Amino acid sequence: MKILSHLLVYRKFLLIVLTPLLLLPLPLIIKTKEAECAYTLFVVAIYWLTEALPLAVTALLPAFMFPLFGIMASKQVASAYFKDFHLLLIGVICLATSIEKWNLHKRVALKMVMLVGVNPAWLMLGFMVSCAFLSMWLSNTSAAAMVMPIVEAVAQQIIRAEAEADELEMSCSNGSINPALELDENIGEHESPDWKEKEKPVNGYNNNVGSTVCTVEKENEKGNEQNLPPAEAERKSRKDKYSGIFKVMCLCVAYSATIGGLTTITGTSTNLIFTEHFNSRYPGCQCINFGSWFVLSIPIAVIILLLSWLWLQWLFLGFDLKNMFKCGKKKTAREEASSQVIQEEYKKLGPISYPEIVTLVLFILMTLLWFTRDPGFIPGWSSLFPKYKSYITDSTAALVIGLLFFIIPAKTLHRTSNGENTVSGYIPLITWKEFQSCMPWEIAILVGGGFALADGCEVSKLSEWVASKLTPLGSLPLWLIILISCLIVTTVTEVASNPATITIFLPILSPLAEAIHVNPLFILIPATLCTSFAFLLPVANPANAIVFSYGHLTIMDMVKAGLGINIIGVAVVMLGIMTWIVPIFDLYTYPSWVPSIPSTNGTGL
Repeated sequence: MKILSHLLVYRKFLLIVLTPLLLLPLPLIIKTKEAECAYTLFVVAIYWLTEALPLAVTALLPAFMFPLFGIMASKQVASAYFKDFHLLLIGVICLATSIEKWNLHKRVALKMVMLVGVNPAWLMLGFMVSCAFLSMWLSNTSAAAMVMPIVEAVAQQIIRAEAEADELEMSCSNGSINPALELDENIGEHESPDWKEKEKPVNGYNNNVGSTVCTVEKENEKGNEQNLPPAEAERKSRKDKYSGIFKVMCLCVAYSATIGGLTTITGTSTNLIFTEHFNSRYPGCQCINFGSWFVLSIPIAVIILLLSWLWLQWLFLGFDLKNMFKCGKKKTAREEASSQVIQEEYKKLGPISYPEIVTLVLFILMTLLWFTRDPGFIPGWSSLFPKYKSYITDSTAALVIGLLFFIIPAKTLHRTSNGENTVSGYIPLITWKEFQSCMPWEIAILVGGGFALADGCEVSKLSEWVASKLTPLGSLPLWLIILISCLIVTTVTEVASNPATITIFLPILSPLAEAIHVNPLFILIPATLCTSFAFLLPVANPANAIVFSYGHLTIMDMVKAGLGINIIGVAVVMLGIMTWIVPIFDLYTYPSWVPSIPSTNGTGL
């Protein structure tokens, strides 16, 4: 047993050492470039899937393994680690840094929630829409971390309102108080003065709330063991309902952050990796850009978001159409509590500031430049440069706007009481240190490693060998091939990071499409979208982990809810790829920009 415990402690170290040793016969016995590239690919894939080494560190392995095997020169490999993708990422992170610094994200999220109201069902939809909108432009992790503190504040206030209502009900049953369960509108008077100090600002775990939830659950368990009077049974039913509300509001944030990221190329790293891989492998096709991706993905995201809302509501709250669409009725104590905390949080932000306005204008300008660069149905602004039209990409617009954040001052002239203008020190909207703290360097290096692997597969002709072996799959129906690839990546992404999963599968699925003579977009688009469907476990993606850390959920809650959303997501993606996405890219026509695959292969692999 002691030996076993030592092995468990050093399992990562053993995995790091044994993996290359056990796979070493592959390049030693089959002495071809394809086998040597496959050896590198297997080692990197195993390290990525198990996270034995940090993802970015593993991504650096091709940088020295390919030159040692004679597959690519060191200069060639190094050039793969910084591409157009990285410039686009830099521009987007400049925008995200300014949005987070000046609290524009919080203003947008609160305003959206205020618009939909505080009925539990509509409150949940409000959080889902606001979080999904933020994740379109920011990372999924940032969107979840931004919205979750607001959800937690609302949950805390609902707990207090529930406790007050229960006290009133118990007093009423003793005949001492009028039997009214509605709280005073000034619910804040019942708060403890140090409540704001106890609130976690980002994604911490609140022990006070956790203990309250645990107390509620223990009381519910005791209630199951004895026959309760009608009043007590009704109160227990309400507690179960509002405990479900806390769970469903947490889950809706995690899932909507992922769903929103599907809609834009910059919304999640998997979309960016796919775009760069596709444009590098098929330079003759200029069909994947910000506008075309938005058109194909926004219906998918909207349908999944609405179906997820209904699924989560049915799972934890049940359908109550009467209360959902009630009009003219007085708000309950819980709804008053939710409404007040949201309005108080919005008032704290004060009037919109100058930096927020500038950030919003630059955000709108960047979006417009992306959409109008080459919309397809009309000439875009890139046509103003006819000689260099193909030179301009989405990263060009992102960098231009991104640089403005380092130039435009964050403060204007201030007028004193004497009417004189005072000039404060020149400070731009964001500084380099602030940008560095937000820049996901791990993702940048990880993606570079994926590009290096893809280049190595091309140079060594491993991709051609894979394509020749996958040709028999052409006998299967196309929809079945797409479904199998979607299910495989959806399963793998639950235990591996999304960027690692898409980086591993893109070099496999591209040759598959070429081998069976199918438009590569037919297989790559669904696989890319399904790679984001990591809904089952807290460790599946950072957004899930952030929400789970608040202590309102169990793993079974997440598994039960996530399984349904995984099924919904794959079904909607299959519906989209077989219907409205087909005419966008003319998918049933085999394109001329796909490279021809040799009919024979003489390798010994």
